[in-house]
Amino acid sequence: MRFGAQPWSQATDWPGLRDVALAAERAGWDAIYTWDHLMAIQGPWRQPIFEGWAVLAAWAVLTERIRIGLMVGANTFRNPGHTAKLVTTLDHISTGRAILAIGGAWFEREHEAHGIDFGTGFGERLDRLDESVMLIRRLLDGETIDHAGRFYTFKEAAHAPPPIQAHLPILIGGSGPKKTLRTAARYADAWNTSGTSDEFAAKDATLRAHCADVGRDPEAIERTVSFPIVIRDDPAEAARALAARVAHNGLEAITGVPILLGSPGLIAERLRPYRDLGMVEVVVRMPAPFDMETVERIGEVRDALDALR
Repeated sequence: MRFGAQPWSQATDWPGLRDVALAAERAGWDAIYTWDHLMAIQGPWRQPIFEGWAVLAAWAVLTERIRIGLMVGANTFRNPGHTAKLVTTLDHISTGRAILAIGGAWFEREHEAHGIDFGTGFGERLDRLDESVMLIRRLLDGETIDHAGRFYTFKEAAHAPPPIQAHLPILIGGSGPKKTLRTAARYADAWNTSGTSDEFAAKDATLRAHCADVGRDPEAIERTVSFPIVIRDDPAEAARALAARVAHNGLEAITGVPILLGSPGLIAERLRPYRDLGMVEVVVRMPAPFDMETVERIGEVRDALDALR
């Protein structure tokens, strides 16, 4: 199982974001992600927050091995041609380590504040995502596109240079059973969700049904999951460490997702059901100030998980 770090880009500073990326690379993490938001999404929205693509470009220069992406990009923020050009540029800066992770967007307040079209509802935004991802895939694959669609119009659109990766991966974030998972079935190389292992199994069954409908091999899509993890030998100490970071971000608690606290062995046991269901990457949510002990000890979790049959 791979491990990706997701440092929250709010309630922090640039040295913090810089140092966590360097530490994650030293410690052997497989990927590092940040948010794509213009306002803080946890706690009070007026907290400081950094722009996602600029952070990725800086990380790409600072690091040499670790893969880099958003978790996940807001489709509403950019024209799909702009998004394709951004991720291609990131792929060149990082010498072939970019991941394009994208979703329909959900935080209405930042759209309202900046005059960004939020659409008429979540269903419309997911329709927009589906059309956008189709166009991005074609641009990344080197096509010249003429397109007059419901949301986007392209006239002889073509991009150069191509990405360094022969097939730059697209990750779809979200679990909507009717639209998001159908878009993932059509176009995704990876899919990110959250929830318990039982919840994942149910969502995965829906994804497989969509794959059957569109004639896609479901095993061509990597499964990833995201939730907070804090590594301490004493689970109570892990809980205290998380509580301090949650409070720093103006929250009382993180809700709605499993939270894994404790020793590497205990966390490996919690991850085993996901692995056995086909999950290939865990994206670890990390509120600032970033937990360097967890960053440095992730290899112990990997070893403990590898030791479990």
